[in-house]
Amino acid sequence: MTEPVRAPYGTWPSPVDAALVAERHGRPEWVGAVGEELWWTAPRPGEGGRRALVRLRPDGGAPEPVLPPPWNVRSRVMEYGGRPWAGLAREGEGPLIVFAHFADQRLYAFEPDAPGAGPAVPRPLTPPSRVGGGLRWCDPVVVAQAGEVWCVLEEFTGERPGDVRRMPAAVPLDGSAARDRAAVRPLDGPRHRFVTGPRLSPDGRRAAWLAWDHPRMPWEGTELKLAEVGAGLSPALSGVRTVAGGPGEAVAQAEWAPDGTLLAATDRTGWWNLHRVCADTGAAEPVGGAREEECAGPLWELGSRWFAPLADGTVAVLRGRGASRLGVLDPVSGEVADAPGPWTEWAPTLAVRGGRVTGVAAAPGRGWEVVTLDTATGRCRVVGEEHRDAVDPAYYPVPEERVFAGPGGREVHARLHPPRHPRAVGPPGAAPPYVIWAHGGPTSRSTGVLDLEIAYFTSRGLGVAQVDYGGSTGWGRAYRERLRGAWGVVDVEDCAAVARALAAEGAADPARLAIRGGSAGGWTAACSLVSPAAAGVYACAAIRYPVIDLAGWADGGTHDFESHYLEWLIGPPGEVPGLYRERSPLTHAARVAVPFLLLQGLDDAVCPPEQAARLPAAVAGRGVPHACLTFEGEGHGFRRAATIRRAVEAELALYLAVFGIEREDAPELELTGAGPDPSGGNARGGREGRGEGSAGMLEP
Repeated sequence: MTEPVRAPYGTWPSPVDAALVAERHGRPEWVGAVGEELWWTAPRPGEGGRRALVRLRPDGGAPEPVLPPPWNVRSRVMEYGGRPWAGLAREGEGPLIVFAHFADQRLYAFEPDAPGAGPAVPRPLTPPSRVGGGLRWCDPVVVAQAGEVWCVLEEFTGERPGDVRRMPAAVPLDGSAARDRAAVRPLDGPRHRFVTGPRLSPDGRRAAWLAWDHPRMPWEGTELKLAEVGAGLSPALSGVRTVAGGPGEAVAQAEWAPDGTLLAATDRTGWWNLHRVCADTGAAEPVGGAREEECAGPLWELGSRWFAPLADGTVAVLRGRGASRLGVLDPVSGEVADAPGPWTEWAPTLAVRGGRVTGVAAAPGRGWEVVTLDTATGRCRVVGEEHRDAVDPAYYPVPEERVFAGPGGREVHARLHPPRHPRAVGPPGAAPPYVIWAHGGPTSRSTGVLDLEIAYFTSRGLGVAQVDYGGSTGWGRAYRERLRGAWGVVDVEDCAAVARALAAEGAADPARLAIRGGSAGGWTAACSLVSPAAAGVYACAAIRYPVIDLAGWADGGTHDFESHYLEWLIGPPGEVPGLYRERSPLTHAARVAVPFLLLQGLDDAVCPPEQAARLPAAVAGRGVPHACLTFEGEGHGFRRAATIRRAVEAELALYLAVFGIEREDAPELELTGAGPDPSGGNARGGREGRGEGSAGMLEP
């Protein structure tokens, strides 16, 4: 066996290039059963970032895309969207699929097996609208007996982000609403600001859905609504009432079991646990007992499904602490049988066909795949989007779960991804550079699965630490409540605590630490450049589509969904107006003293470009090296292959320049503001890091 070559961290050659990162970007989503068939959406970075609709027939053949470009199956409801399609199996006619097309946000009906001379063509079910953001649709279910699709309607009434109303609505399948908005039938009035799609009971007599209002976010408090469904071809909802939830209780999902039992995932115990809810009295009891683990998560996307009832009375459920694994819960004994296999993380999308449960799962050495569990045999198998190694897995990082001590001794959860290479190690006595990753949300968390963007850095000799700072999900309500009123404080402190601890224990070079994040993580990265809590910790920052100016973001500067989020994260503006100025990185821009990279999509409605533009404007003329890259056609998060490649390469170029690492293949990046090289070399890589010595180049 060949001994590894000692080479400076950051100089290691790697086959994990930016093109591969872009090619494998994204994951399959929104799995659903249509009779015996499985359908889902899949990312297509090389096709403009669209979401393709994929079909898997029960005959054992390969999955097949059913709509060519430019069809893009993706909803924009609440900007983050949600479940964009539904299907109905029909005897002798093939499936009927209803989906939202991203470009115009209209609902379309698609009958792939319809007879005809050529390929089936989707037909519109809803009209276009020129008012504000138009008409948008999400979380649909086909109600065959009524000849309708029931879903969430988001309707803009003006040009401002807040000029919007949402309600459960019924769209006729005959296409009559394609030219006539009046043909869309409200199932309930716009009594709440936000709703999920209604779920019909097995007997069709009741409907359940979730609702909430400003200023709450859905992980703060939601209401489980229940209504009676009238008879006839156009059934109406009546007797709408709240049976569970409220301002201090977040119901994340509700479903009907086959026997008519109403199940809900609620955090009334301090953890998102599965409960059986009496539809008449609202009384709720934990299914299988209360557990100190999460069986649901934050409702960022409508239609997310963390559990699914099975015909035999058991329930497929995603559960865990800081992770989400598939298990089958016996409500009587309380026992959970975990799905076998290597998968350590399952996405909140589940489909049930008899005794088979299908979801989307990944692991530290496997990308996201469509996986089916046969509960009769206890076996799992990959049925779609099968992971295939494009490079030797020895280039993949191996995550380490860690708990660090934050201020006051509080626990801070993190995942470390040390540098890893099959034929290279660092010089004796040297510690690698490390990049602290702050996740978005901020009410979210990291996942310890294969991410080629992380491998892009670790295989070159840079470590990555994903920090689930206070406010993250996966660790119970008390952990995420730490961020209440403390955004820009707790998140910054926790990230800095991990960085300092890594340096103190010799795992990271204290002179070569960086922080990066996108969206809310971009805010944390920007705040870390000006906060005394992180003073002197970071040598640079990579900031993606961030929140920068709190006052501007809260005052009509973002979309409706998060327009009151700061009341929880910071405090009500009328009560703590000074905090909005004090916490903003712009107020303390004079403290920015290290280089930064700013990446921004020009079509971002969540964190608009003008937010990001304020940071470089605030440091202009102060000699702070920085680069700002903007991308046409990109919204909140990057989806296009060319964008992903450029963003990853620019971030590496920043670290090479600032950390003083020389590579012949260093990507180009011009840092403006203080000459060609903040490290003493040049923007393609300067002097080597401290104590590393030199070594010959390796071949990947």
